[in-house]
Amino acid sequence: MIKVDGLTHIFYSGSQKKEVKALNNVSLEIREGEHIAVLGHNGCGKSTLAKHLNALLLPTEGKVQVDDVDTANEADLWAIRQKVGMVFQNPDNQLVATTVEEDVAFGLENIGLESELIRQRVDEALACVGMTQFRDKAPHLLSGGQKQRLAIAGVIAMRPKYIIFDEPTAMLDPSGRQEVIRTMQQLNREENITIVNITHFMEEAVLADRVVVMDGGRIVLEGNPKEVFSQVDYLKQMHLDVPPIAELAGLLHSERPDITTDILTIEEMVAKLCP
Repeated sequence: MIKVDGLTHIFYSGSQKKEVKALNNVSLEIREGEHIAVLGHNGCGKSTLAKHLNALLLPTEGKVQVDDVDTANEADLWAIRQKVGMVFQNPDNQLVATTVEEDVAFGLENIGLESELIRQRVDEALACVGMTQFRDKAPHLLSGGQKQRLAIAGVIAMRPKYIIFDEPTAMLDPSGRQEVIRTMQQLNREENITIVNITHFMEEAVLADRVVVMDGGRIVLEGNPKEVFSQVDYLKQMHLDVPPIAELAGLLHSERPDITTDILTIEEMVAKLCP
């Protein structure tokens, strides 16, 4: 698992080196095979936490361990980053080659794999994200969703156990967003890759096994989607949206106590209203 224990991260900003505590005593366990969504408004510490999970940042205080290996141990950084892949918000920042196939192969070539094994892994990664037919295409000619799926292929070709998605759908249209969400779910369900999705889209968080809500550099709420999104008023106090069906369930509950506040999908609502 990835274990975060008492993690605090301090930045120093401006010419006066003002202390900014981006994370404040955060503790979290991420178990193998889980799908976790991390929510919170801008500046709450989500992305800072994400960068700690594969040692792009190191703790000011506390500890982060990946399969019992401390991220602060410089000698183990390469092994940690092979286990924990990262997909960023802007796919253009992760695309480096002139064709799709070459881009997926780039990381594999850098770790010195044999040509035959590289070809095998590239084929498998492209098939996994549904991009095989684009293998000879230039990345800059792809749609936003296709570019993000290509970035994901480049990560999964490295065979990580964990993938951290740092707002991967923020720059995509609804169609591209759905492409990436489907890929994320497939990796979790079929490949048993642990997914940590940093997002502000509630419809993505509903699909997770566990939802973590952050505010002011702390974890303020944690549980399965039904437990978290039934707390509509609390989430709104933190200026967070809630799934529309969850909000409707909360409104109907006062008039119809049989309609529980933990309904999250249209299908669940229809089943309750029309048994």
